[in-house]
Amino acid sequence: MCGIAGIFNFQSSQSISLTLLKRMMNALHHRGPDEKGIYLDDRVGLVNDRLSIIDLSSGTQPIHNEDQTLWIVYNGEVFNYPELRVDLKKRGHRFYTQTDTEVILHLYEEKGADCLNELNGQFVFAIWDTKKQNLFLARDRVGIRPLYYTILNGMLLFGSEIKAILMCDQVKREIDPIALEQIFTFWTTLDGSTAFKDIRELPPGHCLTAADGKVIERKYWEIPFYPESKLINWPAKNISREIEELLYDSIRLRLRSDVPVGTYLSGGLDSSIVTMLVKKHFNPNVQTFGIRFDEPEYDEGEYQKKMVAFLNVHHHEVITSNAKIAEALPGVILHCEKPLLRTAPVPLYLLSEKVNKVGLKVVLTGEGADEVFGGYNIFREAKVRRFWARQPNSQMRPLLISRLYPYIFNDPRQRLMMQSFFAQGLEDTNDPFYSHRIRWNNAEKIKTFFSDDLKHTIGRYDGTVLLRESLPADYEKWNGLSKAQYLEMKLFMSNYLLAQQGDRVAMAHSLEIRLPFLDHRILEFMGKVPPKWKIRGLTEKYILRKTYENELPGDIVHREKHPYRAPVKQSLLHEKSSGYVKDMLSESTLKKASLFDPGKVAKLIAKLEKTDRPTEIDNMALVGILSSQLLHRQFVENTDGLICADMEPDVIVDQRVRSK
Repeated sequence: MCGIAGIFNFQSSQSISLTLLKRMMNALHHRGPDEKGIYLDDRVGLVNDRLSIIDLSSGTQPIHNEDQTLWIVYNGEVFNYPELRVDLKKRGHRFYTQTDTEVILHLYEEKGADCLNELNGQFVFAIWDTKKQNLFLARDRVGIRPLYYTILNGMLLFGSEIKAILMCDQVKREIDPIALEQIFTFWTTLDGSTAFKDIRELPPGHCLTAADGKVIERKYWEIPFYPESKLINWPAKNISREIEELLYDSIRLRLRSDVPVGTYLSGGLDSSIVTMLVKKHFNPNVQTFGIRFDEPEYDEGEYQKKMVAFLNVHHHEVITSNAKIAEALPGVILHCEKPLLRTAPVPLYLLSEKVNKVGLKVVLTGEGADEVFGGYNIFREAKVRRFWARQPNSQMRPLLISRLYPYIFNDPRQRLMMQSFFAQGLEDTNDPFYSHRIRWNNAEKIKTFFSDDLKHTIGRYDGTVLLRESLPADYEKWNGLSKAQYLEMKLFMSNYLLAQQGDRVAMAHSLEIRLPFLDHRILEFMGKVPPKWKIRGLTEKYILRKTYENELPGDIVHREKHPYRAPVKQSLLHEKSSGYVKDMLSESTLKKASLFDPGKVAKLIAKLEKTDRPTEIDNMALVGILSSQLLHRQFVENTDGLICADMEPDVIVDQRVRSK
């Protein structure tokens, strides 16, 4: 895994600053501490910070083709590269490294942008064509790896992280009010937007070509779901057999590495399946890693211990205290580059630090299974609500919601309130956002804390209009679960889970995560599986449980899903919490950023300090406000801390003509 960055001049008369390229390189040092390389000519500068995992001895980037007319910098892994390499050699291509990087370059030379259809992996890359004088950027199908860019003054600047782009003094350092409106509704920005004005994210499954003064984005892959008529009508045993074969092969490919590979083991179904398959078929000595919490409400240690004993693996755990969460949050924001609405990324940040200290560079995780196989409560909620909507006056049907949240519905004071909450828009089943609308409406309450200036700038903007316009053409023909899964993958998974709880907190400590459940072949198969095999009654991930029920302990296979969460109020307003919290939420600091109303924030803090059980909205508001303030401090007020190293590149390929 690596970090990449670069500059492309639309006008050949401009020169590329080597000093700026070095600053961009050093801003990404944490992503690739092993080697650094720069390519530079009169039109383009390319940067790579390498975390060496494949071909440790000869994989230094930038890498070129036979006649040095194509140059690539690359962040990621293409897991099927050996098979692609064999085919390319048969076609006459010559290789000088053993890397997957060089395979991509020759495949692009052969097929252009269509090469993306043959890559099974997680990646972003930039290819410079010296003959055509164009720059080609691409991102993997689901967005496991990030890529950002901006255009100004005749230049395109890009990078694996925004901080690399901000090394250019001409780039605005300004938080985008519309982005905040999106984040405080959907938990993330919408496709292409970032928290910063005029800086875009290349969406998942997209590529970009820059040439002749133009930048053209193109989608090459879409999250696959289908109308009822195109779903497969297979018995459960056939579906299970296909899942077994696909997941086995996905893990086999993702264990390709010239360094040891570990796994995350939370005690949940998904990571248990992955670890079991690795241990059973590939590596009996695999090392595993898990998060523990001081507070029993959040801790899954009991199930981790059961799986460790069952598999007999060497397990490492990180015990996350409230004080540690508060202490680490600023570092998480520095790497996530976006406000958060919960503290869940912080323990994963601490876990990646542990893996790094143990000496591993790669782990497999169970991420993505909930989205692909139907594991979230939001999917079951939508199913219950659609059933309830057929008889909206029923007294019995809404009680099914209590099966999803028994710990809430056991409290008589909250039972009626929760039923009223889930009854919102109950009969509007044709709403394209039926599954998510009540959650978004709930999150929007946090926007009452926005300052008057921010509210005025946002005006009457409605992000759902943009989201509706981006839906696939046949979306209305899909079943309700497929619609809910699509929204969860497009918004939460790609723009939040794989970023803030994935790449960004892992790469903060030079750790590559690999996600077997997000192999595109699994997504494309499961998109055709009828909803009855994903959620059976109210049993989520039914077919996944069925597939592995004889290979794991029964209390792992059949346990209710334990949503991964981390303490909020207990951490951030703890008496031993770091002093920066009070500073960030003080009246003077809030006024300086001008994002939130100081009076309303003060009332929120006073309210939280008086209760042991804050509401979800109050917790989200606290994290959202604090993380936005940190983002403003780190990226707008003071950008000096964005560079974490001062190093020279190991390789500079200087092809400039004018300077020689």
